[in-house]
Amino acid sequence: KVGLGGDAVDIEPFGNVKIDKNSRHAVVHEVREPLFDVIEEKDRILVIAEMPGITTDDISVSVEGDVMNVEAAHRDRKYSKEILLPKLVLPSGIKVACNNGIVEISCPLK
Repeated sequence: KVGLGGDAVDIEPFGNVKIDKNSRHAVVHEVREPLFDVIEEKDRILVIAEMPGITTDDISVSVEGDVMNVEAAHRDRKYSKEILLPKLVLPSGIKVACNNGIVEISCPLK
């Protein structure tokens, strides 16, 4: 944004464009941090994210305690996110589905 009456430029973070705290310049990060929805259901936790250009084979999910790490990479698109889960889940029962860039991760409760 350009301020009225001044020549200062404010850069607002968007997507993989972040502001470097030291230099105050915009920096494009190679790895994007997608937004996730965490839905707590009776017998599972459903995690939904939007990751365009990604298929099920590109996604890696790991769980340690109540923290889930999701990483995905396909050609020039790379995503990474650490998610705090509301309850403990069974890592061996996690199922991942992806359709048109919408990723659904189903996690059965312990």
